[in-house]
Amino acid sequence: MTDHALLLVNLGSPASTDVADVRSYLNQFLMDPYVIDLPWPVRRLLVSLILIKRPEQSAHAYASIWWEQGSPLVVLSQRLAEAMRSEWQHGPVELAMRYGQPSIESSLKRLAAKGVTQVTLAPLYPQFADSTTTTVIEEVKRVMRDNAMNMRLSIVAPFYDQPEYIDALVASAAPHLQQEYDHLLLSFHGLPERHLRKLDPTGHCLKGADCCQTASDEVVARCYRAQCIRSAEAFARKTGLADGTWSVSFQSRLGRAKWIEPYTEPHLQALAAQGVKKVLVMCPAFVADCIETLEEIGDRANEVFIEAGGESLQLVPCLNDHPEWVKALGALCARAPQQL
Repeated sequence: MTDHALLLVNLGSPASTDVADVRSYLNQFLMDPYVIDLPWPVRRLLVSLILIKRPEQSAHAYASIWWEQGSPLVVLSQRLAEAMRSEWQHGPVELAMRYGQPSIESSLKRLAAKGVTQVTLAPLYPQFADSTTTTVIEEVKRVMRDNAMNMRLSIVAPFYDQPEYIDALVASAAPHLQQEYDHLLLSFHGLPERHLRKLDPTGHCLKGADCCQTASDEVVARCYRAQCIRSAEAFARKTGLADGTWSVSFQSRLGRAKWIEPYTEPHLQALAAQGVKKVLVMCPAFVADCIETLEEIGDRANEVFIEAGGESLQLVPCLNDHPEWVKALGALCARAPQQL
């Protein structure tokens, strides 16, 4: 069969490290109403202010981690897509990026030209957030609607607690956990607190330190922070990590809004102050290494930790195209329910 395609979607990357390309990418990314959830005039003004200085700063950061083949995120995602072509037996496999290239629209048009009638969509985000999962799904639906694509759609649900995902995390991290270290930090991408509150039907979000532990299944289904904690706890159980030897934090803050805590860099400083000398850092919200892992953690967070008195920070690579992750993703895609 060739009529049932698999579409993998990751966040995206600038086309190059040139400031103009970085500015174009940041504009597309930040103007997404699911990313900055403010009215259009306010969002446009805010993004315009951000784009005065941020593109040059980000271009320097991208240049520090850029590979000869291109963006690490794109290259690694391409490798995953290539590996999935052997795993997915139902039809073609395409890769798209929510921002930048290859776009969701261009990828879906290629599938339509091949006569594809059914698409399984795999947003490559383990934990749910409007700014990741929802915006991908809505863009896919928009493209299908605007181009009159008569395709059935199945969607891979957030897999933060699925055994295959946890097992793949354990397998990919195993060689690093066998090394000598004092503490394992699981650093997830952050979100503004308002993103969590607006999706909480109970009104209890972030009221109390244990709100995520006591949240109902209904709340957890749309609570990014709760899902991150569930992923970390499942990983710790599977690897037999003792209490006190691991912790969770959130990185990548932008702007002045209150974001979910604890923040990664202050948390690393606190660990160093407590006598932690050797720290491992995993980033389970990302399935492919990117600027947030390679530069933000591997470079900047490392400097923060060393300056605070630590001796070494080792970044554990993301799942990337690890064989266990390829098998896990295949299993997750195989059972994706049809949506349209």
